[in-house]
Amino acid sequence: MGTLVGHVAPGFGFFALGLWHLLNHIRLHALNPKYYTSMPWFPTSKLRYLELFLIMVGCSMSISMELFIGPSRHQPLDPDGTIPSYHLHNFEHSTISLTFFVYACFAIILDKFSPRKSQYGLTQLLGAAAFGQQLLLFHLHSADHKGVEGQYHLLLQVVIFLSLLTTLMGIGYPKSFLISFVRSISILFQGVWLMVMGFMLWTAEFMPKGCFMNLEEGHKVVRCGSHEALERARSLVNIEFSWYFVLVIICSMCLYLCLNKIYGERVEYQTLSKYEEQDEVEDVEAQKESKHFVDHMGKSFAPMDIER
Repeated sequence: MGTLVGHVAPGFGFFALGLWHLLNHIRLHALNPKYYTSMPWFPTSKLRYLELFLIMVGCSMSISMELFIGPSRHQPLDPDGTIPSYHLHNFEHSTISLTFFVYACFAIILDKFSPRKSQYGLTQLLGAAAFGQQLLLFHLHSADHKGVEGQYHLLLQVVIFLSLLTTLMGIGYPKSFLISFVRSISILFQGVWLMVMGFMLWTAEFMPKGCFMNLEEGHKVVRCGSHEALERARSLVNIEFSWYFVLVIICSMCLYLCLNKIYGERVEYQTLSKYEEQDEVEDVEAQKESKHFVDHMGKSFAPMDIER
């Protein structure tokens, strides 16, 4: 993960997953706001487990890159079978991917064999375990904690914690649209921030003033020439995070308003059509009853006219 591609690729995965959940939760809520119930994952019409299969494929690719494709000897161990210090972060990243793989795998198994009452809670618990593992390993990361990269990781932990918290809250409040909305945004923002990290930390043109890329134990690390330059760079990271946070909030709210208008109008139109059809049926029945009443009265009065 300690490269541009190593951050952008998983970042795009989180971004796509968060956007997919955001779109579906908004649509689900707009179509039926009174009876909305959250879903831990969303099936597709052609392939029910497409979302979970893609998570498993992405995690498998990530593990392969970290442990077998990325290392120069295509395996992460020393000749004596121990883990070298410069490959510790590879094992940390692959463990995160392994946890999300387990989540997706058991989500499929639970959907096939678990009772419906316990399926939702257990699937959400697995998701919370994956986010908890991710938060723990980034907090105890073997990479730099004090430099510019460490500041990016610190802010990433805030977003991961939000994903963990909302996933746990979703177990007790499955009908809360707000919890699902915030969780989807947090997953999407994880992806955005990972992609930003990839470009800002491993592109020489984006280095803060007074900082440079230094090759350490086979990996490029951002270092700053002075304490003042380091503090300035960390402050810039904070400002950058705030700007992207505001941007994601604006885009999410605009998306909500647009989709709510589209699906809300569709529901309103369907409701009105239903009432119009019901009125037409009632009018036809009323006309039939009126005609029957007139015919009946005509037959009743006919003998009286003859007698006169």
